[in-house]
Amino acid sequence: MPRFAANLSMLFTEAPLLERFERAARAGFGAVEIQFPYEHPAAAIRERLDEHRLALVLHNLPAGDWAAGDRGIACDPARRDEFRAGVARAIDYATTLGVTQLNALAGRPGAGVDDARTRRTLVDNLRYAARALGDAGLRLLVEPVNRFDVPGFWLDTTAKAISVLDEVGADNAFLQYDVYHAQRSEGELAATIERLLPRIAHVQVADNPGRHEPGSGEIDYRFVFAHLRRIGYRGAIGCEYKPAAGTEAGLGWLAWAHERLGS
Repeated sequence: MPRFAANLSMLFTEAPLLERFERAARAGFGAVEIQFPYEHPAAAIRERLDEHRLALVLHNLPAGDWAAGDRGIACDPARRDEFRAGVARAIDYATTLGVTQLNALAGRPGAGVDDARTRRTLVDNLRYAARALGDAGLRLLVEPVNRFDVPGFWLDTTAKAISVLDEVGADNAFLQYDVYHAQRSEGELAATIERLLPRIAHVQVADNPGRHEPGSGEIDYRFVFAHLRRIGYRGAIGCEYKPAAGTEAGLGWLAWAHERLGS
C-alpha cells in the first residue's frame, strides 16, 4: 500500500532540518522526502534516518540558487555543465541515503532562448541524467509545475512532461505527479492519474487554494485517495504542503487518508 512521506522542506519547518526527522517520526511518518539535502553532509542525514527508522523516498537534483529565485536549471542551455555536475552530486547523496529516485526540475528558459532550443536542452540533459542514474540503479523523475506559482516554468503540464519523457526514451524515467500543481494547471485529476498510472513513480499532495494540507480546499482528497487505492497505485505519497497553522496541528487529515487508502 502507498505510504505517506513527510516533505521536510515544507513540514516541521519551525525546527532546523536535522531536527525535523525526529518530529516526523513522532508524528507517525515512516518515510520522508527532502527537496534539497545538500546543505548537510549526506552522512549526517543518514544518521538521522537510521536513528528514527525513516526511509528517504525522494530528493531533487541540484536546481540552481533557490534563494535567488532559481526553480531548476535543466532547460537552460547556458547551465548545461552546472546541471550535469549536479547529477553526479545527487547520485553521491542518493547512494549514501538509500534513495531510489531523484527529481529533475526543468526550470525557466534562458534569456532569449527560443522554445525549440529550450526543449532540446531539456531532453538532452534528461537523457544524460537518465543514463547516469540508470548506471547507479536509480530512477529519474520529471515534475510539471504550474505557472501561477512559478511564472515562466517551462514544463507546466502533464501532457508536456509525457511528451518530453517520450522523446527522452529512457526506461528509468518517470512522471512525478503533484496533485496541487496539476489542479492549478489543468484539473482532470482522476482520469489523468488512471491513464498515466504506469508512468507515475511518485505522487505529491497539497490542497488549493493556499497549498495547505489535504482537506483544506477545493480538491476532494477523500475521493483522490480512494481512487489511488482502486487503481492500484503503490508508490509513496509526498506531503508537500504549507501547514495552515503548524504541522502537528494540521495532521488530522492523515486518519481519514489512511482509511481511504486502506493503509
